[in-house]
Amino acid sequence: MFKRIHLIVLDSVGIGAQRDAADFGDTGAHTLKHTLEHHPVALPNLERFGLGCIDKLPGVGCPDQPEAFYSKMSEISQGKDTMTGHWEIAGLNIKKPFKVYPDGFPEALLDRIREATGRNIVGNKPASGTEIIKEYGEHQMKTGDLIVYTSNDPVLQIAAHEDIIPLDELYTICEKVRAMTTDPDFLVGRVIARPYVGESKETFERTENRHDYALEPFGTTVLNALQDNGNDVIAIGKIDDIFTGSGVTDAVRTKNNSDGVDKLLQVMDREFTGLSFLNLVDFDALYGHRRNPEGYSDALKAFDDRLPEIESKLAEDDLLIITADHGNDPTFEGTDHTREFVPLLIRSGGSSNYGPLRDSDTFSDIAATIADNFKIEYDTHGESLLRDIT
Repeated sequence: MFKRIHLIVLDSVGIGAQRDAADFGDTGAHTLKHTLEHHPVALPNLERFGLGCIDKLPGVGCPDQPEAFYSKMSEISQGKDTMTGHWEIAGLNIKKPFKVYPDGFPEALLDRIREATGRNIVGNKPASGTEIIKEYGEHQMKTGDLIVYTSNDPVLQIAAHEDIIPLDELYTICEKVRAMTTDPDFLVGRVIARPYVGESKETFERTENRHDYALEPFGTTVLNALQDNGNDVIAIGKIDDIFTGSGVTDAVRTKNNSDGVDKLLQVMDREFTGLSFLNLVDFDALYGHRRNPEGYSDALKAFDDRLPEIESKLAEDDLLIITADHGNDPTFEGTDHTREFVPLLIRSGGSSNYGPLRDSDTFSDIAATIADNFKIEYDTHGESLLRDIT
């Protein structure tokens, strides 16, 4: 059994359309394959782990003796968003998808926001965060209006210039809107504060002061089960936001992918028993939604370059799990996530007879494996892989 499990979610790094992809309009999506076709990069460390054994990928081979267990997982929940994916990884099955607003939010909700904040609203449409700031940022600086927008995800985002609406006020506004959007009529998965700075549309840029206000998980997750049994659950990056702190014993903020790896390495130097849980969001937020395969490939290479550092920190009784929460093919139409299988790579700090695992019918096999390892009672529809990796 393992004393510590380090779980890394490469946000949106999918590995091919699921069998039900047509139901989501995602037939033919393949984040890894299409990204690497468009902008080839070498991924020698992920190749060592067996990434290229899961599916044929440009420039990523399948070694005769991989240095990790490998397989792919299907999402069973009815959604393809960040919360649904992470909650399923943690043991839940989201049978009713969150609402999306392809035509913008209803006036009844906007009226509530105007009344609660005393501010007018512009935008109210699906949009790229950087583009809508270019479109309305100068107006917002003159008027103090809130820039409200969404995407094909179940999110309501509010952008505001930090010099016009201070962070404390923006966060308070988002907390109020979060309370409004727990109503079934206006239900969204997350409300996101999106502050920016700059003097004009040519110089506007979003800051690292983003803050997510998510719904609490609809049920008990393996994080709760770990905490209730006296184990540590260290959330790194936006994990604490995704789970609204539920089941988290320590939260570590990050600025970007590189900082996320830095923070993970620091956590791995700590003495603890339980789970560290890291999300690397840049793949999704900076490159997937913006349909930037060059940036996406370069981000994969940057993570691959740092994988040996993570390996070097693994103690013999440590387990490393690398996976994803959905796809976001940067060569696909639109700006939405894509319904895809996700890779699963598992390596321990000691030697093992590494090779293929069975494919998982649900992301919750990870939750079941974690619960099994720490010998805690936790009911989930997933099945443990522990016997296969020990």
